[in-house]
Amino acid sequence: MPNAVGFVDNSTMLAHYKMLEKIRDFTSSNGWTVLRYDAVSANRELILQGPGLSGDQQIFIGFRTYQDVASDYYNLVVAGFTGYVAGNTFDTQPGAVLSGIPAHNQRIDYWLTLNGNRIALGLKVGTPVYEHVYAGYGLTRTLPSQYPYPLVIGGMLNGVPAVRFSDTGHSFPYRGTRSGQTANLRLRFNSGAWLQTDTWPWNAPVLAGTTQLRDTGANYPILPIILMDANGMYCELDGIFYISGFDNVTENTFIIAGINYVVLQDVGRNGFTDYIAMRLDA
Repeated sequence: MPNAVGFVDNSTMLAHYKMLEKIRDFTSSNGWTVLRYDAVSANRELILQGPGLSGDQQIFIGFRTYQDVASDYYNLVVAGFTGYVAGNTFDTQPGAVLSGIPAHNQRIDYWLTLNGNRIALGLKVGTPVYEHVYAGYGLTRTLPSQYPYPLVIGGMLNGVPAVRFSDTGHSFPYRGTRSGQTANLRLRFNSGAWLQTDTWPWNAPVLAGTTQLRDTGANYPILPIILMDANGMYCELDGIFYISGFDNVTENTFIIAGINYVVLQDVGRNGFTDYIAMRLDA
């Protein structure tokens, strides 16, 4: 599956509307099914069905916009569902869980990648800061019959609050409960609950706390991000990795086994533990 790197602006419509259109065009051209696309309402909507890596799965996710001119925020929402009902509103789709993503009405630079399992997205907006999205399956170590719907939804906010990109409190979802805003990373469990989990290696102080990884001869290790809690490990994120910020810079790129990766930071933070590497699927 491919990736797309570029930008949208407000030359034909507000940039966050254009970003939604870009997600629609990119996903529909690369194996995902568009179940709903509303480009007329103030809060525009996109609901998608993914095929999974097997090609016969039904993975339901969505994106929409929300904005307020007076407060100068123009945001996106990422959502996960357990099904699709044509007569339901976006927010009342089966099993809906939503997380906002501060965006912009002017220029948005983006890194967008997908496969049959999931969509991952990085945005550069405003001053600039970097916003993140993960929507789709995590990678499990179980049979499909044991864990049939390991849906992970990661945005930047707990629900859809009126938060502008300039807010200094929001954080990328990959820290899990370490972020202090745990509801921006949610995992659908077999019980039907949306779990709020911890993540490795952010829960390992020797790797991402009191000490930190460093490069070796300008070579950086990348570590899987594993969702876990006191009951055990559930899954790891597909194509998103922990990478040290030591002597590192956001938007750096590197290649492993012929695959490109991009380094992105957590909003405006630039400490040793504030970076991820996103695989740009080819």
